[in-house]
Amino acid sequence: MKTLKNKQNLSIQQWVARLFAGGLLGLAICSLFITSCKDGEYTPVEEEDSTIVSPSPKGDVVGKVVAGYQGWFGAAGDGSPFNSWRHWAVSGAPAPNNQSFELYPDIREYSKTYATGYAALGNGNPANLFSHWDDQTVDLHFKWMKQYGVQTAAVQRFGNYLLKDARDRGFKDGIMQKAKVAAEAHQVKFYVAYDISGWTNFSTELKEDWTNKMEAHVSSPMYAKQNGKPVVSIWGLGVANRPGDVNSYLDLINWFKGKGYYVIIGVAKFWRSDTANMEAYKAADMVSPWSVGSMRNLEKVDEYIKDLKADLEFLTANKQDYQPVVFPGFAWSNWKPGTPRNEIPRLHGDFMWRQFKNIVELGIQNVYIAMFDEYDEGTAIAKAAENSSQIPTNQYFLTLDADGVEVSSDFYLRLTKDAGKMLRRETPVQQEHPTPHK
Repeated sequence: MKTLKNKQNLSIQQWVARLFAGGLLGLAICSLFITSCKDGEYTPVEEEDSTIVSPSPKGDVVGKVVAGYQGWFGAAGDGSPFNSWRHWAVSGAPAPNNQSFELYPDIREYSKTYATGYAALGNGNPANLFSHWDDQTVDLHFKWMKQYGVQTAAVQRFGNYLLKDARDRGFKDGIMQKAKVAAEAHQVKFYVAYDISGWTNFSTELKEDWTNKMEAHVSSPMYAKQNGKPVVSIWGLGVANRPGDVNSYLDLINWFKGKGYYVIIGVAKFWRSDTANMEAYKAADMVSPWSVGSMRNLEKVDEYIKDLKADLEFLTANKQDYQPVVFPGFAWSNWKPGTPRNEIPRLHGDFMWRQFKNIVELGIQNVYIAMFDEYDEGTAIAKAAENSSQIPTNQYFLTLDADGVEVSSDFYLRLTKDAGKMLRRETPVQQEHPTPHK
């Protein structure tokens, strides 16, 4: 495993030799104090961190906290191409026994929300929900990203919907544009993250969608770049029940790389044993194995360390970057009746923090949070209902106090900010999270 350094480790004698060879006395003085000079200013040289492992230098994904952004909730009357409820319910308006989301959002900061079929919240306020189609919603989310240290947003694009329904295409095109505007307003990087789930003809249609629709966003000053190349992500390669094979994967990866893009692929957790698709995996610039749902307690999180190590060693040897996934918890009993409530408990932040801590201790400086706004499966880090006073009185929803500890609605955003500082080595590794619950 090769540990890459950001700075050269020169002795004082070497510094002096270099500087006298150049005849630059002023710089020699700076060097003796282990500083660098620029425009007459003294700037401390960053200390090397021998624990950081990465084939690529820091950019908009390497060394950054990235969060997936779904952007798929809609509501009747929102003026979108659908102008109807999307993702909150199986069909029609969300109401008791008709919902497909688990975690109720904290709606207090949204300027526009939509009435549902639920009874009032426990605090007496209307049980309304937001729509991603409203500019204020996306703007608020990117404002939170900036405030809480999510440096890059992977804006999801689900290809199986794009070509079968013009309304879906219009909705997702609009969301990407809204994300671009919000990213520019709040100085948050973003990139297009394709999901090939159910997309039978992705090998040709994805290229067409990129060329005709998405490539235009690369001109944004906030479009993410890594190693000087615009970033694009493709999720689902080799994942069970997803289309494609090594040839279609490899063709798509090489097509993007040939156009000068930095390619991230989302793969199954145990991708290293998938020899049939290995040639494609090795062609990507960054590999991001999906771990959501596979770890259910702290013991399992620690057992995953051996896989993190093995992934890291494999990819570093192949000069590829590694983007492990972390998630705060998981449940989908409202969408999948019969599954457990609070299926993978958040443990009031301990579960997510342990994942971060293990990643940092291995010298990995990149992370993907699943997800920012995934209220469906209870993995959202965005603001959510703290307790029963913020959910409808006539329907079960997961709340942030489910583990017996009261936390604020922004707790997981604040936890993310603290974890990002640890990831970037701005603070030391801490075994227990330092984030106040309230």
